[in-house]
Amino acid sequence: MMMKEFPKYKYPEPIPLRDRQWPDRIIEKAPVWTSVDLRDGNQALPIPMNPVRKLAYFNLLVELGFKEIEVGFPSASQDDFDFIRKLIEEKLIPDDVRISVLTQARQHLIEKTVESLAGVKHAILHCYVATSDLHGRFVFGKNRDEVMDMALEGTRMVIAELEKQGMRDRIAYEFSPEEFTDSDLDFVVDMCTRIKELWGPSRKEDFILNLPATVERRPPYQYADMIEYFCRKYPYLAESSISIHAHNDQGCAVAASEMALLAGADRVEGTIFGHGERTGNLDISTLALNLFSRGIAINLDFSNMEKVVSVVEDSSGIPVHARHPYAGQLVFTAFSGSHQDAIRKGMECKEQSSEYFRQGWKVPYLHIDPNDLGRTYEKLIRINSQSGKGGVVYILEQEFGICPPRKMHPQIGSAVQELADSTGTEIDAAQLYKYFFEIFVDVTGPYRLISFKRLESEFPDHISVSLKMDISGGHHELIGQGNGPISATVNALRQVAQIIPFELDDFTEQTLGQGADAQALAFIGVESKSDGRLFYGAGTHSNIDQAAMRALFAALNRAANANAGK
Repeated sequence: MMMKEFPKYKYPEPIPLRDRQWPDRIIEKAPVWTSVDLRDGNQALPIPMNPVRKLAYFNLLVELGFKEIEVGFPSASQDDFDFIRKLIEEKLIPDDVRISVLTQARQHLIEKTVESLAGVKHAILHCYVATSDLHGRFVFGKNRDEVMDMALEGTRMVIAELEKQGMRDRIAYEFSPEEFTDSDLDFVVDMCTRIKELWGPSRKEDFILNLPATVERRPPYQYADMIEYFCRKYPYLAESSISIHAHNDQGCAVAASEMALLAGADRVEGTIFGHGERTGNLDISTLALNLFSRGIAINLDFSNMEKVVSVVEDSSGIPVHARHPYAGQLVFTAFSGSHQDAIRKGMECKEQSSEYFRQGWKVPYLHIDPNDLGRTYEKLIRINSQSGKGGVVYILEQEFGICPPRKMHPQIGSAVQELADSTGTEIDAAQLYKYFFEIFVDVTGPYRLISFKRLESEFPDHISVSLKMDISGGHHELIGQGNGPISATVNALRQVAQIIPFELDDFTEQTLGQGADAQALAFIGVESKSDGRLFYGAGTHSNIDQAAMRALFAALNRAANANAGK
């Protein structure tokens, strides 16, 4: 029997919403902002945050003004459990901030989650059950009635455990019908109604229904339609917060979230710069500052964007793109002469334009005042002895597609400035490219990698590697294990006394070129334990593992050469 053929993709079914109201509404106040950087964002990082970086990130979120912060999945990770205990026991949570913890609807996980909250002043316990038929039938092997039972029984277990521990009056409840946008709407409304009735009467802020676009499969206006439909049908809006959590698979999370706020949502989950699984979560900084640019008090403080970028990049290991709408290095930089001229004239005529438009800020090409973010408007930086690192990196990015991590920018800028000082002339793009490879890629030193390959490992969660190398002429053959090829190689190198003591600080990768000629470009930063200095190296190869190894050895040779005074 031949399998029936179906179209590979099809347009999502419209939402049966007559006389929709949301397109004619205006957002007049900010939602409750909930950061999930430390949970959803952290679990998707190439190198998850260590406790020091996670605490620095938590303190940044508090400083920015977040009053709700999801801090971990304590039943799934001992590190998360310990971090939550540290926050509570060391009284690091301000009185006006509620932490949130995530759990699945299973008894032993709920018990562990409640245990993590012992002694907290107030918090949110967040439970989720996937409600789509895709999950129910083909992941869980359950029909809708059985999925309904999972959600209701999970809520009963949460209530029972909170009452058992005497915490019912201090812990708010958040329930997420995961895959909301891929679920039957009436089924979700019925489930959420029954869960609310199980929970009982509540203040609006203490019972939260989070309706996520777990995977972005619909256009953003359909997400808004679904939220308005839900709000019309759900009977307990006065006692419930309606939260949204949009992922960015189709690049529309910001648009979808703003439309969902128009449709009735009053709480938003996301991460500062959109970190998260796949293409990430909603970028809260973009949505919030979009609202700020429309005159809405957002109750978040991004007036020192440079610090925000620094902490997030250091904690996550992921650079903020130079074209990020608000945090990018180049978003307030004009390279076109005509743009520069228009901005200059607009700045000179701010008072007149303000009077004409009845608006304090109206400048050509700049939709927001850079000073509001602690930034300034800049013209194109030429590559000479007066150049900044931003201009140097811009040329590498625009001319050659090389996008170094942000923490590497000062090292590149310093190296290029030394060259410019020595020549006394401007450096063209070809010279810059050649010098970049000499300094950061083709590095000679005491360590030379001869060969590298992965080995079969008896442990499914570990990688084994074999490498051959020379150290100042001496031959070594090493075996190492780790949770990835880089960590396995680092563990192997630590067996050799002749290698300088170091810590892996950063790893990023990208692709250069397209098609058959594409090359992997890796950047690795290592911290020398002798003096705490950070050294970056880069490596290229058609294979990403080989590119990473070359970058690691380039970084180590730069560190060794510096320690030797070369």
